[in-house]
Amino acid sequence: MRVLAIPLVGALLALAGCGVFSHGDRTSDAPLERTELRVGVGSPIDTAPLRVAVAGGKFTAAGLSVTLVDTPADQAITELSAGEIDIAFASDVSIFRAAAAGTALQLQGEAYTAGRNTMALVTLPGSEYTEPTQKKSPKIAVNMLDDVGVLAARAVFGTAGVDVNRIQFKQHAFDRMPQALQSGDVDAAWMVEPYITRAEKELGASILADGARGATLDFPMSSYVSTGGFGQANARTLAAFRKVLGEAQIRAADPAIVRDALPTFSDIDRTTASLISLGTYPVSLNGIRLQRVADLMHNSGMIGARLDVQAMVPR
Repeated sequence: MRVLAIPLVGALLALAGCGVFSHGDRTSDAPLERTELRVGVGSPIDTAPLRVAVAGGKFTAAGLSVTLVDTPADQAITELSAGEIDIAFASDVSIFRAAAAGTALQLQGEAYTAGRNTMALVTLPGSEYTEPTQKKSPKIAVNMLDDVGVLAARAVFGTAGVDVNRIQFKQHAFDRMPQALQSGDVDAAWMVEPYITRAEKELGASILADGARGATLDFPMSSYVSTGGFGQANARTLAAFRKVLGEAQIRAADPAIVRDALPTFSDIDRTTASLISLGTYPVSLNGIRLQRVADLMHNSGMIGARLDVQAMVPR
């Protein structure tokens, strides 16, 4: 776990009115339960609005000291449950999988929604695999065997008419997927940005199929979440967090803000930042929208019983 930003400390301000992500939380002159939050972050693209808001002192102005902690995607919920961070950024699939397994979680904001070619099945030049239906049992690289890559790939292949039970998923880190393609270990790789653009720019890679279409069109990808206990004990603090986050998401509707900021806090260079496909940053926490993810997980057998996402939204 690596701290990314120096905590931003500011004067406590009274909050007024309701903001996006607040879901009608009434604020008052009552002080925040705490003024410091440790927020685990991962994908720089998904978390760009949050990072920009922290760097710009937006949380400080709301009386919050926010420390960003670099948290590996597969450890986010574990570190949250262990109390190492107060809020975790994670894929919606991993959040709902943990909730379905009995972990009490409370959503604190949506992070990112997929757009055209923001996730895709990718092949390298010279590949004879040019249509999803060409292989009855394709070998597909995914970064995790139980996350959104598997869910999205199954949706794409299923829509194309491929028997999803015959897909052979193989786990590879995103930055190792080109080597897996070159060696023939996999037929295609499920990638997200900026890895798609890098593969296209550096290797001449091609997109076999857009991962954000059909059942995964405008698909919710990631969110911010706390434990249920932390959410109940710090309702005013988290309402302030959601308000500032929502305002940051609104500003990120201008793609130029995200593209200009990415090189300042990630290894995405300016050329790549100018070329990547961007999704959208939801400005409200919508349980109905997120229910799509949980229902697709249920229908695909990734979780057993149907999960009620609305129960995870702050009252």
